[in-house]
Amino acid sequence: MGSATVAHAGGAPLAAPRGCECATPSIDRFQQWLASGEGTTVPPTGSLLVRRGNGYAAEVAFLGDDWHVAVVWLGNRFEAQVDLSGSTGFWLTYRATDDLYVQLRPASRWSGGDKWLTRVPSTGGQLVRKFFGFSPDRWTWLPELGKPSYSLGSALGEARGLVFVGKTPNELEFRGLRVDGYRPPCLAAG
Repeated sequence: MGSATVAHAGGAPLAAPRGCECATPSIDRFQQWLASGEGTTVPPTGSLLVRRGNGYAAEVAFLGDDWHVAVVWLGNRFEAQVDLSGSTGFWLTYRATDDLYVQLRPASRWSGGDKWLTRVPSTGGQLVRKFFGFSPDRWTWLPELGKPSYSLGSALGEARGLVFVGKTPNELEFRGLRVDGYRPPCLAAG
């Protein structure tokens, strides 16, 4: 396998073998899986990454009937944004005990609930791998959260994160996230 050079937050390159995980905990090179502190979750804040076998999983429990939020930063740091306008979508390996949604949050409109989203169906607690396409007919919005004032295409052009939201109790585990046409940079710990 060859190696690729990617920049980390400090600007210096960090060499990583092509196709390998990062030196710090990650799932498919995504290092930042976070509980946002919004809604009652376990853990309430911080990293969701836990060691599972030879790799990592992101685990979170949504408790109660309020809105819960779990975040994946696509560029492995909050300030990063990614142009996914040429991507067809992403593969997610996960288990969920109830339905939830994933929002595509753009850098210029990060805050608030009025985002483009798609339903992530319950797996009945079984581990599954499912493709979520970026075709506009697969994305919508919820009246309760508000209609986005921007297009899905513009969100794809400046994607900062995928945000998993739900309003019901749910046991979630994420084992894989592969975005078509995008390979996240590994960032150094710090």
